[in-house]
Amino acid sequence: FLIAGGGVSLRDRAVLCGTGFIYVGATACYFAALTRVSATATALLLYLAPAFVVLYQALLGRRPTRAQVTAVVMTLLGLGLVVGLPSAADRSPLGLLLGVCAGASYGAYLLASERFLGNHKPLTATAHMTLVAALCFAAAGAATGTLGVPQGAAQWGVTAGMIVFPTLLAVPTLYAAIRALGAVRASVLATTEPLWTVLLAALVLREPLRPSVVVGGALILGGALLAQRRGS
Repeated sequence: FLIAGGGVSLRDRAVLCGTGFIYVGATACYFAALTRVSATATALLLYLAPAFVVLYQALLGRRPTRAQVTAVVMTLLGLGLVVGLPSAADRSPLGLLLGVCAGASYGAYLLASERFLGNHKPLTATAHMTLVAALCFAAAGAATGTLGVPQGAAQWGVTAGMIVFPTLLAVPTLYAAIRALGAVRASVLATTEPLWTVLLAALVLREPLRPSVVVGGALILGGALLAQRRGS
């Protein structure tokens, strides 16, 4: 935190940490939704984020292009085919509301990252976000008695993997993408995550690829490519 944030003013640190609090809110809503509705429903609602980014930009006076709207619709349809649609068991209004809040908060986090973090290096933004998240979730774990320490090589290995791949590699890359492409284009690209998960499961775990995954994957990739058109 101190090394990555060297030379950052207190005002900028406050902005960086404030963006981190938005991320914490999105994550908290996501995991709270998981306790009430299925992972399928939660994932679909989380990936409403690109639609919320477009909505927020429209409210701020930036009219979305036709390509942006089409790309968001294509990726949402593709996600429905890849991840699957919510089941009849997903009837918890609170769970569904929390899932929507996760998507809305994540969209706000992406847009805030574009508007306020563009002048900072990706590692600087990552350092502040992860510090805020660590402090908030450590405090929540301590308050609820759920804070624990990994036990054994297997748990520490998973923890180390989570630190390196989805945090030290993925988060700075996301900030760099937002800085280079903007929040809408980066958020649409991020919706390809479930597709790569399914493809890796097929390659590594030998899970069969359903026809719906192939069609949904084509829609997701088509939407992601459409979002990258010049002028989008």
